[in-house]
Amino acid sequence: MKLASFAVLAALLLGPAAIPGPARAHDMITDLDGRTVMIHAVPKRVALGFYYEDYLAVTGPEGAAKIVSLSRAPWADWRPQQWAAYVKVFPALETLPDFGNADDNSFSVEALIASKPEVALLSTWQTAAIGAAGVKQIEDAGITLVALDYNAQTLERHLLSTRILGAVMGQPERAEQLAGIYAAKTQDTLARIAKAGPSHRKVYVELAQKGPDEIGNTYGKGMWAAVIDLVGGDNIAKGQIENWGPLSPEYVLASQPDVILLAGSEWKNKPQAVILGFGATEAAAQPKMAAYATRPGWADLPAVKQREVYGIYHGGNRTLSDFVYVRTVAKALYPEAFADVDPAAELRAYYQAWLPVVPEGVFVTKLQ
Repeated sequence: MKLASFAVLAALLLGPAAIPGPARAHDMITDLDGRTVMIHAVPKRVALGFYYEDYLAVTGPEGAAKIVSLSRAPWADWRPQQWAAYVKVFPALETLPDFGNADDNSFSVEALIASKPEVALLSTWQTAAIGAAGVKQIEDAGITLVALDYNAQTLERHLLSTRILGAVMGQPERAEQLAGIYAAKTQDTLARIAKAGPSHRKVYVELAQKGPDEIGNTYGKGMWAAVIDLVGGDNIAKGQIENWGPLSPEYVLASQPDVILLAGSEWKNKPQAVILGFGATEAAAQPKMAAYATRPGWADLPAVKQREVYGIYHGGNRTLSDFVYVRTVAKALYPEAFADVDPAAELRAYYQAWLPVVPEGVFVTKLQ
């Protein structure tokens, strides 16, 4: 990204038009699908499809008691240790009805409707999966459907999703605080980068789920790709991968990345995966990261030679706390500009202020 782009983004963050006022109950809002939705009253019954931690950050702990059903797999199966931490605080989560997972085509509109929510909070990728017919079916049942989008990994959609959550759940002030924190962290990140000047460093990110013997997905747009773009890295997948998918090993070697990001999580039954997140340890993560560095030809990559191989928590992307991972990547690209930034400490502070659990584990790390 050119420095001019950073300047424009910084100006938008500082300008009065950057943060429109929060909506209120009885307001008409436009959700992240571009659909017009009337907010009549603060709901007492919510079907929650995704963005679980962001929902709880905006609503506060009392929001948990309003959840009457959820898409369970993306939380309990994709992030089992995170799920376990929340179940300890909110045991009722364990017995909530499950309306299935849009990612594996098990999403059941009928099960969602059967839980009798007043509002369904879904991600834009979930509404895309159920299609216009599914959206209409939910709305025809008298349920207000609101689509959110943190997956695009853009400042605009993060802030808008947060403010919409606040408007729907009767917490506009809390949402505005969270939006302000996210905007301020982004502003600080961009200001540091603008001052440092362009890095020209090439970055490769891989979903480190399958182990070194099988190539995991990388990202050409959105999610980690958007993070790399934001901080001015040269994403080697850009123009090669549309959204996500694997790059050929030969292309990675030919690209000679300066920084490698291994996106790890709390996956079940993935013995070769880089396990990061709640309950993760350096003792377990470091050997798995080191195994990736032994791939054929990787010893000669600049990133491996210079030990510029990082582990980042995949479950922390597309959330209100993902400014931590943005700053982790920025610190890899501009170490002097971010010398005083401790992403792990910032993550702990965020959880202490906004969420009812403690992030015990390893969320960002570097190959030793």
